Parts: sequence; C-alpha cells; structure tokens
Amino acid sequence: MSAIALYARKTAQFDSRVANAIAVLKQAADEHAGQVVQATSLGAEDMVLTDLIARHKIAIALGTLETGKLHAETSALIPRIEERYALKVEVYRPEAEAVIHFVKNHGEKAMYESIDLRKGCCAIRKLEPLSRMLSQRTAWVTGLRREQSNNRGDVPFSEPDDKGRIKFNPLADWTWNDVWHYIAANDVPYNPLHDQFMPSIGCEPCTRAIAVGEDFRAGRWWWEDEKAKECGLHVHGAMDDAQEAAVSMIGDRK
Repeated sequence: MSAIALYARKTAQFDSRVANAIAVLKQAADEHAGQVVQATSLGAEDMVLTDLIARHKIAIALGTLETGKLHAETSALIPRIEERYALKVEVYRPEAEAVIHFVKNHGEKAMYESIDLRKGCCAIRKLEPLSRMLSQRTAWVTGLRREQSNNRGDVPFSEPDDKGRIKFNPLADWTWNDVWHYIAANDVPYNPLHDQFMPSIGCEPCTRAIAVGEDFRAGRWWWEDEKAKECGLHVHGAMDDAQEAAVSMIGDRK
C-alpha cells in the first residue's frame, strides 16, 4: 500500500495550517532576504516545504546534504526537484579526506559499534557540511514537526539556533496525515521508500522500515536508546566531544 493511501487524510483546520506555513515561509524570506535556505532532508515534510516555496514563489534557497551514504532513491530526488520546480538545489558533501580517514580508522560499519562513533560519523557527513551551508546565512528552514518524536514535542514556528541564526519550522503543528494529504492533493514528488514503511529516512545504514505500532522514528538508529536518536542537526549545543573532535580534525587538515 502506498504512503498516500495509508496516511493521506484531510484533518480539521488543515487549510489554516497550510496558510500559516506559507506565512512563516514568507516571514523568513522577508526578514532574511537573500540569507535564508531550506535545509531539506528530501523527506516528505521537506518536499512539502519545497513545493510551497516554489508554488508561492518565495525567495528561499534550497540546500541539501549528500552524505555519501544516502539511498539511491533519496539522491534521485535532487534532479527531480530541479526539473519539476526549475529551482537549483545546493548540494553539500562531506570532506572526502575526513571520510577516508574515519573509515580507515573505524571501518564502514563504525556507526553500529558505539554511540560516539555513530555521532562522529554524523559530524563528518552531516554537521560539518551543514555548517558550510549555513555559514553565510542568517536563517534556515526545516521540516521539523512536534508529532515526530517526544524530543520534538515543543518545536516552535521559529527559534534561534545555537549560532544565533533563526530556524523556521513552518510545519511545526502539522500532522503526518496533513503532510500526506498535501502531497496527494498537489502531486508532490516524494521518496518511494516512504511506500516501504519508512516514514523517517536518513542514511542507508541507519534507516530501516518500521512495523505496525512502532514509533515514527523507530527505524532511525534502531539499535540505540531512544534518547540518543538525534544526529545533532536540530539540537542546541549539538556537538558533543566526539563530534567536536571529528569536525576539528577536518579544520586542522585544511
């Protein structure tokens, strides 16, 4: 069964939530003209945001992280976005030498060995490239929703990040049904892996399908304790000692 058939439902106040999301996006573009980017993970929520940005001609750049470990289905969305919306997607990749060094020292499956190694991998493949994406920006847009996990239950529509930039979360109050109703109603491109019971899709080694009744993000880093299930992209004071070391190692070689 497709994700649309499984999840798409028009809920009460859906139209007002769409209108509010558009207003938040326009606010971001107006208050941070030329200095705001949608940091898209290419997941369902972010595809909705990209569609809203394109449909309403809102001046927000698009950027994504190509970690080198994405599913082929995820990477394939980048040219689909560019063709569908005639918008350029900025692609940020990890520093090649840092990846080679990490894999040489810890192996291709290091993320399964310890939380520190998994977070070190995230730092190299995600946090450092994200820092480059945001380096000349004063704001960014994400697809965070309160419903996604307990850790995200109080996500506001906008908030300062730990670098003083403003992070806008236009879909903060959307439900999973809202996301898929919008996708269905507007024929938004989406990752076909969502049709294989993967509601939250990250890097290939760190994502699996979920079973009926499992939490929305149960398929992410499923071998870890629930409290550890963040890569650091959306956590204040995101980098712990292991991640700081991984990123500083990159800077030392430049």
